[in-house]
Amino acid sequence: MKNVQPPPATSAAGDRLDLMQTFVRIVEAGSLSGAAARLNTTQPTVSRRLQALERTLGLRLLQRSTRAMRLTEDGERCFERAKVLLENWEAFEAELRGVGDEPKGSLRVLAPHAFGQEQFVRPLAEFLHAHPLMSVEWLLRDDVHDMIGEGIDCALQVGEVRDPAVVAIKLVDVPRIVVASPAVLQGAPVPQHAQALSDLPWLALRTYYRNEVSLTHAATGEIRQFAIRPRLSSDNLYVCRNAALAGLGAVIVSAWMVADDIAAGRLVRLAPEWQAPSLPLYLTYPYARFYPARLRRFVAAMREAAPLVLQGAAVAVIPIATSPGAACV
Repeated sequence: MKNVQPPPATSAAGDRLDLMQTFVRIVEAGSLSGAAARLNTTQPTVSRRLQALERTLGLRLLQRSTRAMRLTEDGERCFERAKVLLENWEAFEAELRGVGDEPKGSLRVLAPHAFGQEQFVRPLAEFLHAHPLMSVEWLLRDDVHDMIGEGIDCALQVGEVRDPAVVAIKLVDVPRIVVASPAVLQGAPVPQHAQALSDLPWLALRTYYRNEVSLTHAATGEIRQFAIRPRLSSDNLYVCRNAALAGLGAVIVSAWMVADDIAAGRLVRLAPEWQAPSLPLYLTYPYARFYPARLRRFVAAMREAAPLVLQGAAVAVIPIATSPGAACV
C-alpha cells in the first residue's frame, strides 16, 4: 500500500494570522461579503478561510443563517484574543523593522463631501506619491457612525466629536461667513450690520442651522440672533453654495468654499465684520494599543496639510480668536 504523506503544514500554520485577520474582519463587518470587500477578495475565499480557522482550532466560531450571523461563546473569546494577537504581531513587526520603515498596505479613510472631493485631494495625492507602497480607500460621507464596524481606519470629521471610543485630533477651525449673489441686493449697498440681514431671503444648511441665524462681531464679540424663513433648505454645502450663486438668497458657508466666488464678484460677503461660529475639523481614529506606520504617517501628513489647504479663505475672512493650540486659518 502506498504511503501517503500528509500535506505540508505551511498553509495551516504559516497562514494562521491571515485566517484570524479574516475572522476579525468578518465580525467587524457583520457579514462575509462585507469582510470580502474590506480584504479586497471574494466571499467564497472568506468563507473558506473561516472554515479553515474553525478546523484548525476545532471550534465553531460563528452561527450563520440566511438572515443573521452571531458569534458563538467560543467565537466571542476567539475574537477578543485574535484582535490582541494581531495588534501585538503588528507591533512586533514594527519594532523589528524600525520606526523609519516605509509604510505599506491600505487605509480606509472617511471624509466629508466638501473637503473630501476638493480641499484634501492634493495632500492625499502627495501622501501617496511619497509612499508608493500605500493605497487608500477615500470614502465620502458627511456623517460618522461606527468606525470599527465599518472598518474605517480614520476619518476627517467636521463638528464636535462626542464618540468616547475614538482619538480626536483638532486640525483647524473652519471660518463661516454670510454671502449672497449681488442680484439678491437688487442694487442696494452691501449690509454692514448683522441685523440688516434678517429681511433678506435665506437659504439654510440644515446640518448647522435651520430657522435661526447667530452671528458674532469679529472685533467686539457682540452676538446677534434672528429668525429666518428659508426659501431652500439642504444638508449639502454645494447645493447651498450653488443656490446662492443662482440668486435664491443669503447663506452661511465655509469661507474657503466661496473665496474664489467673492474674488470674481459672483458672490458678495454680507456684514463683513460678522461671521457664524467656526466649525472645528478633526481627524479621528479608533483607540488601539498599537497604530501601524501607515496610519501614523497619514495622520502626520494630514496634520501638516490642514492649515495650508484652507489658507485661501483668509482673503475673505476677518479672523476671530481660537482656542489655545488650535491651528488658525
